[in-house]
Amino acid sequence: MVEGVLQVMESALEARDDKKKKGKPEIDLSDDQIKEIYRAMVLTRALEERGTALQRQGRIGFYIGSWGQEAAQIGSAYALRKDDWIFSAYREAGTALLRGIPVRHLVAQCLGNADDPARGRQMPCHYTFRKANFASVSSPIGTQIIQAAGTGMAMKYRKKDSVCISYFGDGATSSNDFHSGLNFAGVFKAPVIFLCTNNQWAISLPVSKQTASESIAAKAVAYGMPGVRVDGNDVLAVYKVTRDAVERARNGEGPTLIEALTCRMGPHSTADDPTRYGGDREAECWREKDPIERLRHFMEVRNGWTKEDDEKVWEDARGEVARAVSEEERVALPPLNSLFEDVYEKVPPHLVEQRDELLRIHPPKPAKDEGDDYKFP
Repeated sequence: MVEGVLQVMESALEARDDKKKKGKPEIDLSDDQIKEIYRAMVLTRALEERGTALQRQGRIGFYIGSWGQEAAQIGSAYALRKDDWIFSAYREAGTALLRGIPVRHLVAQCLGNADDPARGRQMPCHYTFRKANFASVSSPIGTQIIQAAGTGMAMKYRKKDSVCISYFGDGATSSNDFHSGLNFAGVFKAPVIFLCTNNQWAISLPVSKQTASESIAAKAVAYGMPGVRVDGNDVLAVYKVTRDAVERARNGEGPTLIEALTCRMGPHSTADDPTRYGGDREAECWREKDPIERLRHFMEVRNGWTKEDDEKVWEDARGEVARAVSEEERVALPPLNSLFEDVYEKVPPHLVEQRDELLRIHPPKPAKDEGDDYKFP
């Protein structure tokens, strides 16, 4: 097992050295691109701040954030093209923001109002944006892994060079879908990047009780694919390893498993109390590794990023979130007739009767189609 891991790592190092010899830079990002990445990370953090506050105030029922994990999602998503597919877990709001999804559409989903593409049928933070190739988030752990593997194979059959990325946590690596998805993708060389955000906790279960493997990345050997472990709080490192995995997938070389090592610096969700199982003590050790602070310091050194620059980014992000909340809280709930839509291809007679009676009593307002004012870039 260890020998196999070493072979995989040695191959990755050899590939990296070959790229260096050919003159390909480790990080091919301009100052403006790095600033774009930083703004996306800040906006993700600002949305979490407000989402948590809304739940505490009773204005939404639930919120699940990504404090400390922004680099893992933004760095990886930045390596994708806009026609690539994202199969997210419920923490990756930043990947949607990076795709250009307006903040208010994420807020609408948390509120479950008429602007919500899912028409209020999902828990908050279970986003879906079909026009942006952002598949619907589902609560059952690991289901997005096999969905990504299947979509990757569909694109391969259609001879497209798009790729899929599937996000999941360390807890999902104990699921049947993790094994099934990676095994299938490995056998058929599906163009998929499996990104495990190892944040040390599956709610209250520490990763030390999740697996006896030396790492999550080591598991890739059994599935015949490269496994890479990266500092999940270094957004540029995450971008680099994901860029290489994407390139490999586009070239028909198959999937890659990436383990982004980080820490969940807050509770699992607003329904969780990490002080009951020690998660807050673990997070405290990681506060000095805050990915946003690390990138800010890098920008100060690299291009003279100033305190005023930083304050402006935070002010703009918090203002954008505040405006989105203000707008979406004025939007009505989904129309009643939406209860009968998107369930059956042909509505059965007994539901037609129920629908007609309900609409006779409560005549509906016109439903707003998903993304009426949203043009995917």
